[in-house]
Amino acid sequence: MRWPTIPILFLGVSFFLPLPPARAQSDRDAEVRGAPISHPATEEEVAQLRQEVAELRTLVQRLAETRSKAANDGPRLALASAVLDSASPDADLASPASHSVIDASSELTPSPEQQTGVAPPIVAGWNGEHFFLKSSDGNFTAMPIGYFNAQYNLYKGDGAPPATFTIPRARFGLQGSYGKQLDYQFLFESASPLTIRDAYLDFKPWTSFSIMGGQYRVPFSQEALWLETAYEFNSLSISAVLFPNATGAFRAPGIDVHGILAGGRAQYLIGVFNGQGLIQNGTTNEPEITGKVRFIPWKQSGNSWLKGFALGGSVEHSRSKALANELSFNGLLTDNTYNFFPQQRINGGIQRYNGFFSWLSGPWTVRGEYTQVLEKRDGIGSFVNGGVGFNTLPGVVGKGASGIVTYFLTGESTPDNSMPRVKHSLIGPNSPGETGGPGWGAWQLKFRYSWVQGRAAGATCDLSTIPACPLAPGTVPTYSDHTDQITAGLNWYLNYWVMVRSDLNINQLVNPSVQGILPRNYFVFLEGIQFRF
Repeated sequence: MRWPTIPILFLGVSFFLPLPPARAQSDRDAEVRGAPISHPATEEEVAQLRQEVAELRTLVQRLAETRSKAANDGPRLALASAVLDSASPDADLASPASHSVIDASSELTPSPEQQTGVAPPIVAGWNGEHFFLKSSDGNFTAMPIGYFNAQYNLYKGDGAPPATFTIPRARFGLQGSYGKQLDYQFLFESASPLTIRDAYLDFKPWTSFSIMGGQYRVPFSQEALWLETAYEFNSLSISAVLFPNATGAFRAPGIDVHGILAGGRAQYLIGVFNGQGLIQNGTTNEPEITGKVRFIPWKQSGNSWLKGFALGGSVEHSRSKALANELSFNGLLTDNTYNFFPQQRINGGIQRYNGFFSWLSGPWTVRGEYTQVLEKRDGIGSFVNGGVGFNTLPGVVGKGASGIVTYFLTGESTPDNSMPRVKHSLIGPNSPGETGGPGWGAWQLKFRYSWVQGRAAGATCDLSTIPACPLAPGTVPTYSDHTDQITAGLNWYLNYWVMVRSDLNINQLVNPSVQGILPRNYFVFLEGIQFRF
């Protein structure tokens, strides 16, 4: 900036002003020291000085205007007004009291409105839950997010896996908004080879109608859509193996429309997806179609017992392709104890049905869910062991259900799909909105019962019964398995961001198939800790 040359010019010119005013100041000093006083300035000298000051003021005014035009909305200099009272010709021109003060800080610093083309400043801070960066108008935000799970698995039972430490999740990413109607999120998994978990945009022109596209969790199950950092157990129920895209963390690329109706009493989601898991292309011309509805009929009620009740259901349809080596649902239990059901080659339509409910009241939570899937095996004979030709086999049927009950011993309320607010944190600051002092954190009891079964009926190809069979008959075996799981445990929330989960699973293999495994119980102890930001 070149504006400081103006006051320098002013000072330089004033150096050559006539001496009488300077003597006036010197006379005052001399009087204090007891020296003789010189004669005061004459009227002619004062008039000459006034003329020179007026000329100097005009010169500086013209110079300031020239520079202001050249700067094109640059900083401007406000001139002092040296007002001389003509009625007081003997006024002391050297006294600062006879001049107004130039406020350079206010006049020379342009406001944001004057800075044409300059982006608004960035605001950084902590909103009580996440660090954030945002524009001063609040339209653009970015928040780093992430969570980390460390876990120890201890197995007991014939053929069970060895005890081991694991890192089930180590995820980080970014979420925020772009304008008032567009949200986004990017989430990466780093516990295994770096993988994109979530990458989507959510356009929200209205509350009743929004559009989401990218890769994210398929809106089918209540349990799979539960916030992963808020889930009470170290692993999902064993019936989760029946959910779509279970081997791909229940996520797939796609797009959906969703909305909230009737003041929050009803929610809906309808979407189409590839149906093959994380970052996988579709294999047929018929994508996975999913629809879900959820009702909270007493959401606005004053009755606390009814207010937290919700129910709903989901349907899903997709198509498999034997030539793409597609298989039925994976029978590996969610705690990795054993595989209760062998995967089958499938070909044709896939239908899933789901029903669920939840009830939240103060420290209590009760949730239940049922899922059923049919995976067809049309013309699959030549793709299966013992099969011949293009015979159609009975479809693979899976059924499962789960029930969950939790209770906070320390009195916290269970929120709907989010982290509880810890009243008395053991470490760190209080939860957002909580004012309770330090304590022992929040303690939560939990219990879960779940079961899952799979059945794939066999067939015998014989010329005496099926004329279409070739000369070489074949036999496809029947598979039928059923497993129960009972889980009990305790959660310890040290604060709003750190929690410890302790689970004891009892896995009961009820009726094994022809795999040769005898009915037996397996005991699994899971101890995990989670940190999130």
